[in-house]
Amino acid sequence: MELLWSPVLYLFALIPILIIAYILILRRRKPYAVRYSSLSLVRAAAPKSSLWKRHLPFVLFLLAVSSLIMAMTRPVSLVTLPASNATIILSIDVSRSMCSTDIAPNRLESAKSAAMEFIKSQESDTQIGLVVFAGFAVIAQPPTTDHTLLQNAIQNITTARRTAIGEGILMSLEAISEFDDSVVSPYSGLEVTPLAEGEYVPAIIVLLTDGVNTTGIEPLDAAQMAADRGVRVYTIGFGTTNNTEPMNCNPYSTQFADPFGSQFFGGGGGGGFRREIDEPTLRQVSDMTGGSYRLAESSDELQEVFDNLPTQLFTVTETTEISVFFAAIAAFFILLAIVLSILWNPLL
Repeated sequence: MELLWSPVLYLFALIPILIIAYILILRRRKPYAVRYSSLSLVRAAAPKSSLWKRHLPFVLFLLAVSSLIMAMTRPVSLVTLPASNATIILSIDVSRSMCSTDIAPNRLESAKSAAMEFIKSQESDTQIGLVVFAGFAVIAQPPTTDHTLLQNAIQNITTARRTAIGEGILMSLEAISEFDDSVVSPYSGLEVTPLAEGEYVPAIIVLLTDGVNTTGIEPLDAAQMAADRGVRVYTIGFGTTNNTEPMNCNPYSTQFADPFGSQFFGGGGGGGFRREIDEPTLRQVSDMTGGSYRLAESSDELQEVFDNLPTQLFTVTETTEISVFFAAIAAFFILLAIVLSILWNPLL
């Protein structure tokens, strides 16, 4: 705890002065006691009170004065408070490998379903945005509390060539920066002062991918930018290992899948091939930013990963003036002193 107006502490010199004044007042009452011949009758009629009952109200008064002096020094402290503007960015890989049918109906459709269930489970005031990435990344839906907009954006996702995991992280940071002024845009060119270790902004990135980075900025470089800004990245590797299942980018179509795996017209199908997940890199990304990595090899496992994301308790650490707490304590002591004085000394 620090004090903005520390010279006010000199006012504590008033405490011994008040004590001395209180003692002198008590002593001045004694010479006048003999002037009243009926004093013994008054004492007999009045209820007897112990010394601590007699002096406790004054002690409470001194505590109140001390608390007021502390409030006047304007103390500040690091306080962890609930965040009122929590933001979650879903960053989803839409590369062609997400058309693999090793997870029915395919990886992309399964990811869509899990993402929509995740959105439904969030608090109504939680801002959620959607970023999609393949060869480059785009903001499909800026952070919003409108679940309908989010669901429409998810339903309209389509696939493209290549995988740019690092770009997905950068574009997610951009989406957060447009909503939260405390997060510097990675495209602004401005210098960023890294937050202290263990300090985070009330925003996270949930990045889902089934492959390896093939283009754009390196994921670890993008992760460092997220770490400097206090944004945690939770990574999810999605898909089975050693996959040999065919691809189908339109599993609900009534038409036959293109046997050549055409990239055009949203076709799909074609011979199977292995799609591996770069788990070491995804782990490093999450470790660097304070997040965590999980592997999901089925729709149920993916839904479980989403359900266990730590999105319920967003907090932010701020330097806050806490004078009000000392003022409240002073008010309590003063009120208590008044009440006890009236109850214990009704004749005074």
